[in-house]
Amino acid sequence: MRSLGYRVEAFASAADFLASPRLGETACLIADVNMPVMTGVELHRHLMDSGHTIPTILVTAYADDDVRTRALNYGVIGYLRKPLDEKHLKRCLHAALQSRERPGN
Repeated sequence: MRSLGYRVEAFASAADFLASPRLGETACLIADVNMPVMTGVELHRHLMDSGHTIPTILVTAYADDDVRTRALNYGVIGYLRKPLDEKHLKRCLHAALQSRERPGN
């Protein structure tokens, strides 16, 4: 992401991200599906329920069609399998940033 010119912040956990003063500035969230304590899907739902409409891309090394379907139904922009395909990631990132620019977001 840095090589594409984006500012990047990394967090050790979902809780650290949620406690961050950067939360309101986040234009796009890229999170792993399988994190300790709170999964990527749970993090996205928590953000939505809290009124933070941050476009989210989830990545995983353990693709699961049920989790993918649930995540996309919750409004996740992309569900990508590791190792990441750079072109697919760029498409998802573009879609996420465009969704952020639409009225009502």
